[in-house]
Order: sequence, then C-alpha cells, then structure tokens
Amino acid sequence: MASNVNERDTAPQKAADAVFVPTQEHGFKNKVQGYDWSQGLDYGKLIGSYITTGFQATTFGLAVNEVNKMLAKRIEPIPESLGLDEFEEDLFIKRKSNCTIFLGYTSNMCSSGIRDTIKFLVQNKLVDCIVTTAGGVEEDFIKCLAPTFVGNFELKGSTLRESGINRIGNLVIPNDNYCKFEDWAMPLLDEMVAEQKEKGTKWTPSKIIEKLGRAINNPESVYYWAAMNNIPVFSPALTDGSLGDMMYFHSYKNPGLVVDILEDLKRLNTMAVKASNSGMVILGGGLIKHHICNANLMRNGADFAVFINTACDFDGSDSGAKPDEAVSWGKIKKDATPVKVCADASLVFPILVAETFAKHHFSSSPK
Repeated sequence: MASNVNERDTAPQKAADAVFVPTQEHGFKNKVQGYDWSQGLDYGKLIGSYITTGFQATTFGLAVNEVNKMLAKRIEPIPESLGLDEFEEDLFIKRKSNCTIFLGYTSNMCSSGIRDTIKFLVQNKLVDCIVTTAGGVEEDFIKCLAPTFVGNFELKGSTLRESGINRIGNLVIPNDNYCKFEDWAMPLLDEMVAEQKEKGTKWTPSKIIEKLGRAINNPESVYYWAAMNNIPVFSPALTDGSLGDMMYFHSYKNPGLVVDILEDLKRLNTMAVKASNSGMVILGGGLIKHHICNANLMRNGADFAVFINTACDFDGSDSGAKPDEAVSWGKIKKDATPVKVCADASLVFPILVAETFAKHHFSSSPK
C-alpha cells in the first residue's frame, strides 16, 4: 500500500520532468513575424515579410537573398587574373561578367505565361545561358504563330482529341498551331541541310535554336532576344517534341541533316569552367536541372543556386534532390548557401524576378 501511495506522489513529477524540459542556450535570432496589415497594403513589405513567415515563405525569402547575391557579384569587376576573355571567338560563350548566370526551365514554363518573365530576363541580358527542353523551345515559336488558351484541368482527353485540341495542365493548344509550326519550320530545315552540304556547317541544338530565333524575327520571342544578345540556348534533347516530329518527317523528304550534341556539351561546359563566379536558377527538374549542375561540376561547383520545383527526394530522383545532394557531387560549392523552394514556379518565379532581377534592372537603368 505504501508503495502505491509513493507512485501516486511521484507520477506528476515524472510527467513534469518530461513536459517541462528546460531550454538550453540556442542561436536562433529571427523571430517569426508575418506582415502587419495595420500599415495598409504595401506589396514590397508584404513580400519582404516572407522570410520571417516560416515554411516555404521563408525559403522563398532565402531564394531572393541568393539571387541578389548573384546579381551583386555580377556587377563586381572581373578579376585581372582572368582578363576579359579576349581570345574567345565564340561570342555566345564569351565571359561577360563576374558571375555567369545559368537559367534552366522545363517546357511547361514556356507553355505558360512564365514565358514573358523569361523573355524579360533574356531581352535585358540578365542571364548568360539557357538550358531547356524541346518543348521549351518550340512553344515559344508556336506562340509567335498562334495563341495558347486557358482551359481547366478537368477537360476530358478523349473529347479534346476528337476536337484537335491538346491539353497542358489547364492550358489548351489547338492542333492547328502545330501545323502552322510545321509550315514555318520545314523550309528552315531545308536551309540547314543545304548549308550543311554546301558550306560544311556543323549544326548543334544551340545553333539551330539561334537560327530559328533569327528567323522568327519577333520581339515577343525568347529566342529572338537570345539570338540578338548572344545568349546560348542549349537543348540536348531537342528532338524530344514537336520539333523532333518535324525533323522526323523532314528526314524522309530531304534526308541528311546531322545534329551534333557533343559540340554543345563542350560549349556549355566551357562557359562553366571559365566563369569567374557561377549562379544557377532552375525551374523544374529532369534533364535541364542535371545538365546545368553537371556543367558546374567541371568548375568544382556553382557559387550560387536556386531550385524551384515540387518534386520530392525520397525516391532518389535528381529532379527532387535537395541542393546538398549536388554539393556531394561537386556540382555546388561546399561553402555555398543554395536554396530549394518547394512550390509551383508559375506562382513564385514572377515574384522572385520582381524582387531581384527586375529591381536590379530598373534601379540601374537610365531614367
């Protein structure tokens, strides 16, 4: 009986010891604090409050800081030891600033209105290199020929197929758009075959994209501005889309076109190797993410990195891998502060650009 009484007396103390563990000295300094709505509506302060809001809002704030570090490094003078890269004859891969910024994105970004944000970056020379998929190339040109429309995610595939409508998420593209693309692209493929045979031109995906960018001659196009501003666009899987379909059909009509992906690999890796500093901004995963990261392995890692995607890492995919995995491979430097934002890029990328590239551009542009 006495032991039972003793247990009743000590049980609350055990619970108290378990619940009220004393806090030790810690190094956390940033207090959780959201936006103060009593000060009215101020979008700059609202977005600025994200970094202390928590969860992905805080991660977004860290991404803003990371991109601004790229831009701050970019405007610093190139070290004299590196020089001005005056012996590089290829203007597209010539070192242009103290921080070479690689932008990567999947095809859905160009299918969506994010294309206009990408165009802003390329038109104003705010990035130095692009890596994208075949769809990321052709969707830009197709939009110059005919529009894409907003639909919804629930549209029935069989009904759309019967109507000649293609769905990308909640966007829809009439199949006629691709017919217009074929009518535009086929003569250009003829020109490439002729130039290859007559002049010995060695075509690569980036040189094909440059040619198409000049041919479209439309300032609404991302790749028009890439061609005008000597910004290389690499797409090692250029045949994996509508443009590949055109090349397939064209190979029966006018065979002989050869596309060299190795030369492009050399151009991309060379840009990374000779970069004074390197920054990566990558929307999505798969080929475009790894291609940029692997190029930066050649320089023992990028100095800055921001990934925006919704992929998880539990399945071992590179798409979902956190930046620290890239550190283990030497694709990001050990002392870097890379950031992965787990979010839909269509939501957050325009805001990220507004808080970084756009502020930098408009603050430094003549009034």
